[in-house]
Amino acid sequence: MLDKGVPAPKPTRIQAAKRAQILKAALAVFSIAGYRAATLDRIAEEAGLSKASLLYYFAGKEAVYVAVLEDTLAFWLEPLAALDPDGDPLEEIGRYITTKLEMSKKRPAASRLFANEILAGAPAIGRFLEGPLKDLVDRQTAVISGWIDEGRLAPVDPRHLLMMIWAVTQHYADFDTQVQAVLGPGAARKRFSVARETVLSVLLEGLKPRG
Repeated sequence: MLDKGVPAPKPTRIQAAKRAQILKAALAVFSIAGYRAATLDRIAEEAGLSKASLLYYFAGKEAVYVAVLEDTLAFWLEPLAALDPDGDPLEEIGRYITTKLEMSKKRPAASRLFANEILAGAPAIGRFLEGPLKDLVDRQTAVISGWIDEGRLAPVDPRHLLMMIWAVTQHYADFDTQVQAVLGPGAARKRFSVARETVLSVLLEGLKPRG
């Protein structure tokens, strides 16, 4: 057993690639089957590995599930953390909205998995939401509040602004089947570009300083 004071050895390139391979397969399985119906056998098959190989990297199904959620959250939070206090507020928020829509377009399964976890009461990542996520939101809402105090944005509640951005951008991943059905085949093909123009127009116009 390794001494607790000794850091774990850095995984090799092959180990990192195998772990990423498992997480990609697990995301596909969990997002369709849900946590309860998903099995390690199904994840291993999706990854093209044996169950024994999967268990070399993860202790069990819960460990794989938590790792997938943590990987998703780390990816999602990068653009929020990148808000530049010295940048133009509308440009910074516009860039964040655009990035979030791109994420919904390119990684819809991750958004659906996260939504299912939240609907279940966040049993696996509740502590993360109340800790690291809240800490980041606190820091970035302070940035938005600073812009408002300087008269560079309309006076809105920064936390509800962020939740509004999350809701509207992730809708295009979580409810994509409904979106395409309502739009019809022709409009559905352009749904993300039109959504970007519309969301940016509405939100940024509402954030412009009054008067």
